[in-house]
Amino acid sequence: MYQLFAFGTPNSIKPIIALEELEVEYALQGINVRKGEQKSDEFIALNPNAKVPVLTVGMGGGQDMVLSESAAILIYLAEQHGRLLPSSGEARARVFEQLFFHASGIGPAFGQSGYFQKSAPDLLPAAILRFHGEAKRTMAILDQVLAKTTYAAGEDYTIADIAHFGWIWRRAFAGIDFSATPNVERWYELVAQRPAVRRAIAKAEALIPAT
Repeated sequence: MYQLFAFGTPNSIKPIIALEELEVEYALQGINVRKGEQKSDEFIALNPNAKVPVLTVGMGGGQDMVLSESAAILIYLAEQHGRLLPSSGEARARVFEQLFFHASGIGPAFGQSGYFQKSAPDLLPAAILRFHGEAKRTMAILDQVLAKTTYAAGEDYTIADIAHFGWIWRRAFAGIDFSATPNVERWYELVAQRPAVRRAIAKAEALIPAT
């Protein structure tokens, strides 16, 4: 049995999408990061890094495996269920290429762009220029990739698409739109129409209190 600790964040929605795509049973436990619940002793016991998402896996004998980091969770789920990740060769390597590009490029750039624009717009204009520019640059790279392929790692939908979707779903936080990246927009609409993705978005947004 899977239990996923998450919130309505770009990284949290990734494993929710994967679990919905795989159609496996899981329990979704909300961790309200706006109230600092990720810093509680109970949660830090699961993830000393104090970040969502976290996946626990019942291993029997009263033992759970605890896994953090959204990309690691995506890989684990895909390998456990034999879907969303090619088994070998170039196709598999392309998925990892995009996962690492997201983890080292798109994710940090979008996060820092949003942080500096929201938290210190007048004090740190150089930081805003740097990270907002990097967010746009990484989107342009992804747009070039998607000009040649249907999905991020080729012609098949994989965990690479799920990884990219999270931050692009929350692109407004980083001050990003699709005006200069029509191929990303085409891809985003294709992924967003998937029933599992729609279910995941509804579940992620339901974790955010109305007030």
